Amino acid sequence: MGRGSDTKPVEAHHGKAGDPGAAAASGPSPERAMWARDAASQGLGMELLSSGDGAARVRMTVTAAMVNGHGVAHGGFLFTLADTAFALACNSRGPVTVGAGADIDFLAPAFEGDVLVAEAAERARFGRSGLYDVRIERDDPQHSIVVEFRGRSRVIRGVEETA
Repeated sequence: MGRGSDTKPVEAHHGKAGDPGAAAASGPSPERAMWARDAASQGLGMELLSSGDGAARVRMTVTAAMVNGHGVAHGGFLFTLADTAFALACNSRGPVTVGAGADIDFLAPAFEGDVLVAEAAERARFGRSGLYDVRIERDDPQHSIVVEFRGRSRVIRGVEETA
């Protein structure tokens, strides 16, 4: 996952669901329209940093409510961050695409106050299926890798994007 990819930066947006944020004059791209309606991710404080052309970057700060009994970020919240970046990447080209499955490897713990960045990248598209990798790193000078995630997507036939 390289920094400086061809994704389009967006104003970090974490307002209310339904607020289109960084919509272009001709309307938001498919993934940004989806983001505008994503109350779950925005409710966790996620910010869309960039998206487009099969890629996305999303940032989230680990809050006290996300820490488990071991004093580390609960894996479910890390999965949700990775899954959000995956969803934005696989929907960036349209049509409506959903997750068909995913695998995750927790490589290092994250702690309260850590700022995490999930970077999703398309690896392959074939027919209605796709394969995406997501890396979650700490947003610090070392860019410590916390999670590696692989998502499998599937285009839904006959479903139109609704703005």
